[in-house]
Amino acid sequence: MLTLAGSYTAIDSHTAGHPTRVLLSGLPPLRGDSVLAMRDFFRAHHDDLRPRLLHEPAGHAAMVGLVQVPSSRADYGAFFISSYVYLDMCGHATIGYAKTLAATGAISAPSPCFTLETPAGVVTVGLRWAADGTLATATIRNVPCRVGLEHLRAVLRDGRTVRVDMAYGGIWYAIVDADSLDLVLDDHHVAEALALGAAIKQALGHALAEADPAMGGGGSPSVLFHHDLGPHHARHLLVLEDNKFDRSPCGTGTAARVALLAHRGQIDDATIYRAENLLGAAFRARVAERVLDEGRPAIIPEIEGQAFITAFTTIVKETDDPLIGGFLCR
Repeated sequence: MLTLAGSYTAIDSHTAGHPTRVLLSGLPPLRGDSVLAMRDFFRAHHDDLRPRLLHEPAGHAAMVGLVQVPSSRADYGAFFISSYVYLDMCGHATIGYAKTLAATGAISAPSPCFTLETPAGVVTVGLRWAADGTLATATIRNVPCRVGLEHLRAVLRDGRTVRVDMAYGGIWYAIVDADSLDLVLDDHHVAEALALGAAIKQALGHALAEADPAMGGGGSPSVLFHHDLGPHHARHLLVLEDNKFDRSPCGTGTAARVALLAHRGQIDDATIYRAENLLGAAFRARVAERVLDEGRPAIIPEIEGQAFITAFTTIVKETDDPLIGGFLCR
């Protein structure tokens, strides 16, 4: 016999290695006339559910959750929660959501696409179906993405100066060339990358306070390290916190990198950019359209990836569990 304080059904997936937990039931009703407003209502009134459902023992530091909400502007609405922050847009989770919708039969072949309202705006998700009717890949047509600050200098505590480019892919990112720091991007040097990324994040907090405090979403942005393997092929490692990195190449981070390359004339509209993670799983991205965003040059990128279902689960919380709220150790 169990006495439960809560029960939540969810479908878990991974997109190029990074998890998405789509929360299906157990959440309270949310108020608001937009996805952004409902996200903000959740944050103001129900933020305790975020660590409860994403932190240990139910999850871990890198878990990302997706909350489904109604939309008057798109076919679906959703916002994204993570172990530390709320995300305006999340590429890997959007691809994971497409896989989840296909797994539940909400979408099926030969449907070509659906629209999704996110806190960052409405995106279109293109669908490519396999011959057996399963979802092969999903392609996000993202919100406008652009370059913010180039050649920003961040001075680390050890005296090193790091060159950083700030670009927006639905979220602001600090883009750093790993080779310039002699940083090896592979699965044996993750701890080194986490420490260096955290140091850059801390230094950026001071640099952005002087250059543009709003850039980075009010905090220090995540650091996207890249190691170029060819003209339009790179390995990515995104440092989110000193104990947390994106296992995927990062969908919105890839969009930001493509915006930077397009801004510099290093990629044209016919070229595919391949971004891979430490294990070789890749996203494919391209410039779909060049636009003006609030009067500034921007692009609409498309990012293609593949997700896989990992669990159909019910998370339960017993009333007398002393760790009911979840925990993270750093």
